[in-house]
Amino acid sequence: MKSGRESCKIEKIDYFCLQLTIIIPQNSIKMAYHHLGLLVHEQAKKYQNKTAFKFPDESGRWSNISWTEFSQKVMMAARAMSEIGIKPGDNIGIYSQNMPQYLYTDFGAYANRAVMVPLYATSSPSQVEYIVDDAKLKYIFVGEQFQYNNGYLVQKESNVLEKMIIFDRKVVIKSDDTTSIYFDDFIVSGENSNAIAVVNVRLKQLRDTDLATIIYTSGTTGESKGVMLTHSNYLSAMKIHDIRLTRCSDKDVSMCFLPLTHIFEKAWTYYCIHKGMTVAINQDPTKIQDMLKQVHPTIMSSVPRFWEKVYAGIKEKIDSAEGLMKWLFNDAYKTGHKHNLEYKNEGKKPPFGNSLKYHIYKKTVYSIVKKAVGIDKGNFFPCAGAPLSNNINEFLQSIDIHIMYGYGLTETTATVSCFPYYGFRLGSVGKVMPEVDVKIGEGNEILVKGGTVTKGYYNKPEETAKVFTEDGFFRTGDAGYLNEGNTLVMTERIKDLFKTSNGKYIAPQMIEMALSEDKYIDQLAVIADQRKFASALIVPDYKALEQYAKDNNIPFSSREELISNPEINSFLYGRIELRQASFSSYEKIKRFALLPNPFTIDSGELTNTLKLKRKVVAEKYADIIDKMYEE
Repeated sequence: MKSGRESCKIEKIDYFCLQLTIIIPQNSIKMAYHHLGLLVHEQAKKYQNKTAFKFPDESGRWSNISWTEFSQKVMMAARAMSEIGIKPGDNIGIYSQNMPQYLYTDFGAYANRAVMVPLYATSSPSQVEYIVDDAKLKYIFVGEQFQYNNGYLVQKESNVLEKMIIFDRKVVIKSDDTTSIYFDDFIVSGENSNAIAVVNVRLKQLRDTDLATIIYTSGTTGESKGVMLTHSNYLSAMKIHDIRLTRCSDKDVSMCFLPLTHIFEKAWTYYCIHKGMTVAINQDPTKIQDMLKQVHPTIMSSVPRFWEKVYAGIKEKIDSAEGLMKWLFNDAYKTGHKHNLEYKNEGKKPPFGNSLKYHIYKKTVYSIVKKAVGIDKGNFFPCAGAPLSNNINEFLQSIDIHIMYGYGLTETTATVSCFPYYGFRLGSVGKVMPEVDVKIGEGNEILVKGGTVTKGYYNKPEETAKVFTEDGFFRTGDAGYLNEGNTLVMTERIKDLFKTSNGKYIAPQMIEMALSEDKYIDQLAVIADQRKFASALIVPDYKALEQYAKDNNIPFSSREELISNPEINSFLYGRIELRQASFSSYEKIKRFALLPNPFTIDSGELTNTLKLKRKVVAEKYADIIDKMYEE
């Protein structure tokens, strides 16, 4: 929030013996703070002993942290940062899984007007080294042994990195490491009058124009770039979500599932703190199914891949059901489709009979399905980061799982558009957010302007200049168009477009999304650039495929033997043909190769946000790809 001379009032805020005087324009955003450095403390004053967040301890039991405790821990972290010499404008790295210390560190840094630079917990030493050097990180907060070990390798060779602060007390520090310190020991080091005074002064100097984070892009199409986001960017995001999301409140419980390094989860978690929600922190993504059933969140941001897995599981249950149970499932779906999509979403009142059946199914069939996943208390579920199949979206909406699908980028502090509660259009990425301007530029590129848009890339003025138009719109690199009601449809990622040797353009993500709906396909990469036709590298869902082979008496002793079997290949070919029946001839997969092992982050085929590195895949599997094009 910007200060001004007109229409101003003076407010005093008292946080644990700290008093601040803030000038707040009455005609500005209706928030009690103008900087993330104040957010937690303002909420602590309001909510006190209410649970701010919860997390599983070593025994698996959930521990609660109150807003008062949250604020106190943040202040301790802030003072310790001051004590070791962190100054306003300094860049600080954080290389960790989601855990409470992550949030203490973030907001402790903001209190010092320092800048947080998050690194994915899965980052390799070379990726860490690149960000350390580019952002000049003297200090990095690390999570567990994996992050410490990688950080230590970087520090040994680095002229920049001086010290690591370790969150997990179980981490074994190297015998020749004389600089690292555990977080618990670190935060008590600032409990002295000098550090307290320094932080108090800095809190009084906070400006909404302060740089808050530098988030490095995943680098699918080139060198990773550091996206600079100010406190004003984050507060603008909160404001526009307040306008759009009128049905979330401090009664909600949000599961923090995606990495806090990802702008989607980071901005969403900050928004949850802004709303006073309780945040359940999931440290291990592989345990999310158990965590959901323990917490029963009302809200959780996620990527489409999560819902693809949920959909596949539900459909498998329905397909294997018989008799009355199968009829009930199918009738429940039809009833929900009519109620939610044909009536409620269109602003119409459902007929009495449909409404009655829907509410019966809501208490029975829908409830059973949602309890099995752990989302039976669901309010709505934000989803973005990749294309989501219309079929999956339609199915989930019909069984009372309200997906709020949207679109955004790191450079736009996440959300550019998202579904409204009603009146959304399947096939779109929702209505453009309030106070965000979107227009369509040359080549149908989506252009964005607004308070959430980055000022540019760190240390890359030339790259920054390239992504802004003369009238100040950000070039997203995505193609699309606007429909009635300012509804945005994204058609393809411009840089991902393939041009065949016949001159036809193919959008691989569209094909991949359609085929990945199949229960027997886990991952795939479309190949078409400068080729005569489209082909694909496919990683089967081996659990489903192996079961199919057993049910059909197809012998195999290994994955390699399974995928080389002609019957298996013919079976998958038939399923692929059905999935692409609506495609143009040049878009259809003509040939495919089955792979025994999945694409992974460790093997370099996926980014830390699980996006496909097409160039890496094309190079790594060049021999297999070339064979698909042999006459």
